Amino acid sequence: MTLFAANLSMMFTEHDFLNRFEAAAKAGFSAVEYLFPYDYPAAELADLLKKHNLQQVLFNTPPGDWESGERGLASLPGREQEFRDGVAKAIEYAKTLSCPRIHAMSGLLADQNDKQQHTEVYLENLQHAYALCSADKIDLLIEPINPINMPGYFLNDFQQACNILDTLHAMDVKAGLQFDIFHCQRIHGEVPAWIETCKPYIKHFQIAGVPERHEPDVGDLPYREILATAAQHGFAELAVGCEYIPAARTEDGLGWLKDV
Repeated sequence: MTLFAANLSMMFTEHDFLNRFEAAAKAGFSAVEYLFPYDYPAAELADLLKKHNLQQVLFNTPPGDWESGERGLASLPGREQEFRDGVAKAIEYAKTLSCPRIHAMSGLLADQNDKQQHTEVYLENLQHAYALCSADKIDLLIEPINPINMPGYFLNDFQQACNILDTLHAMDVKAGLQFDIFHCQRIHGEVPAWIETCKPYIKHFQIAGVPERHEPDVGDLPYREILATAAQHGFAELAVGCEYIPAARTEDGLGWLKDV
């Protein structure tokens, strides 16, 4: 049975963040994810997870100055130490929250002419991060993000992600892929085919409707067929993060879950 995780950064925003755990549990979720935990003590979040019988499945490493528009540090030249310190912080949170995976956001590419340098920094940083994560049995993930919703993001293509993961795996860095169905559809279309292509790397899924990023049944995403394809490829036991912006009140848009 598929484990659907409510993304508390986007869902249940009718409530203050710390109250979203209870709201998710009452709505029937047994797992959660969100962008970042760092505004709250890890022990406080762990208490909420335990109180509401929830599993934490994912969060991101620190992104830099989010409010100023930064979207990750992993590929940014000159920010290596900040990224590596952030990974260490993320691991401490993951251990307290019993979270099995973290996602390292690559960051924005200011100039396409610098892509090779960003790639080199990215590979070196991920190698360092993987060594730390693997010591604590935490999966390190990367995720392509579409250039429509996040212009300038360094990792913006699923083939690019596969190529990077091939390079990392050759270095014995067994990082994985966070396969966001929404981003794949916006970048490439043909999501089932890309699940097949990316099969060796996938360790987490996320889903949202296309193009507005509302519930999966709002828009033109054939989400039932896509989830069935994922299950056929042996991914039924992986968590699926519901990383979408509800079209209205969160609880009123959960009917789609009854159909999958």
